[in-house]
Amino acid sequence: MSSGRRAELRSAVSYQFMFKVDKSNINRKNFITNLLVILNKIYILFFIFFISTELTILSGIIELTSFLMIYITQLIYLKAGQETIFHQFEDVAIPIIARYNGKLLLRIRPTGETIIEHNMDIPYEIHLVEFTSDQDFENFKKDKEREQFLHLKEQSIQAVLLIKGSSF
Repeated sequence: MSSGRRAELRSAVSYQFMFKVDKSNINRKNFITNLLVILNKIYILFFIFFISTELTILSGIIELTSFLMIYITQLIYLKAGQETIFHQFEDVAIPIIARYNGKLLLRIRPTGETIIEHNMDIPYEIHLVEFTSDQDFENFKKDKEREQFLHLKEQSIQAVLLIKGSSF
């Protein structure tokens, strides 16, 4: 390949990547040095591109997780005659949900007339609660005020079936 053709190719490569190659005193040493400089700049560009792509993906994941909601469904079975004690606990516990980015979406007290079909015992109440994260739910369960009234829960509740899900 002639030196004129080589310089032409080098010029085209440098133009394509917007880098200038010193065309004076073209020799093998200058060519290699210039090529290494160009490759280094290309590497930096790719590095910046991939880092920015990874940050975009990461920020997309963060955005997605901010839309995920945690849903807790509880089927609550009471001990016989302990409804009043259970209500005392609920009067304390339900308002605390909001402190931890939660919301009681549904509270149902099913009766024989409202059940269409069942193959299990009918619970006293069914709660559907949402939290913005698992951590919010865990923080709710560890709330100091709520913990002071857990004896009422233990005294009144026979069993709880807890079903946990998410919006994703």
